[in-house]
Amino acid sequence: MSPLNSIFFRNASVVHPDYFFISGFADIPHVKYYYVFSCFVYAVTLLGNTFVMFMIYTDHCLHSPKYIAVFNLALSDLCGSTACIPPMIDTFLFKSHLISFDACLANMFFVFFFISLQSFTLAVLSYDRCVAICFPLRYNEIVTSKSILVITSILWILAGMGVLIGVLLITRLSFCKSNVIHSHFCDQGPLHRLACNDNTPSVVINWVNPLVILWFPVLFITGTYICIAGALLKISEVSERIKAMKTCTSHLILVSVFYLPILITEGMGPAIDLNARIINMSLTTILPPMLNPIIYTLKTEEFRESIKKLYRRNKIHLTVQNK
Repeated sequence: MSPLNSIFFRNASVVHPDYFFISGFADIPHVKYYYVFSCFVYAVTLLGNTFVMFMIYTDHCLHSPKYIAVFNLALSDLCGSTACIPPMIDTFLFKSHLISFDACLANMFFVFFFISLQSFTLAVLSYDRCVAICFPLRYNEIVTSKSILVITSILWILAGMGVLIGVLLITRLSFCKSNVIHSHFCDQGPLHRLACNDNTPSVVINWVNPLVILWFPVLFITGTYICIAGALLKISEVSERIKAMKTCTSHLILVSVFYLPILITEGMGPAIDLNARIINMSLTTILPPMLNPIIYTLKTEEFRESIKKLYRRNKIHLTVQNK
């Protein structure tokens, strides 16, 4: 019996396969080294983001609105990488290409949920920088720990609801032609195109979600930096202008690393080769979570000072123990 004939019915009109086949890359020699590289990336991501969260949690100097958002970014980076990389390694490095229908939907939900949180958190960080530079005297009044906690909580709910609606709409679709997903995970776009019944609601949500998750934050971040540029031009002293600009460099690097590959891939659409699309999207998913803690550690003065204090404290503690 053909695997596609092994199906179950959710209702009279909806047919689901027992499993999907994740195809991954097509005809690329030595592709297993890419998955070994992904293991290394995941290990660095795990250590880096755990370290960032540990430093923010333990150092009271970092208990500020900005670092609440940075903590949220590190958490979403860590969880997003965990949702993406270990299943990808299991699928391709250990030749386990089959995934059950329910597991596929769960994988889809968590990958897109944490990507959404990463995108929203970058927008929150741009809001923080905009207020700090454009309204420095009112910063502590406008951006408070409570307000950032409320904003991030709303964004968690918004991201969860948006992705959940997309996943639930997938359950309405019948898959009676193919069960092969041409991606490196249970990607919503390739999956809904396999449907053989009316998939209009899924097509609509597949268009709306990127608009809300990617394009709206990009427009918001662009707007904040236009305001920042205007405020910087009003600063007469060059040294003060450069000092204010330096507070934005780490965030600008994070924004570029996260958004540019996604927007280029989405902008090229079907013109891009399948393998190129898969490798670009997979790198976009796994590299920013690894790079974010490195960038913040190297580029943020408060964080560097916090690391130095921790080092000195541990050095003193070891000296006292040795005596």
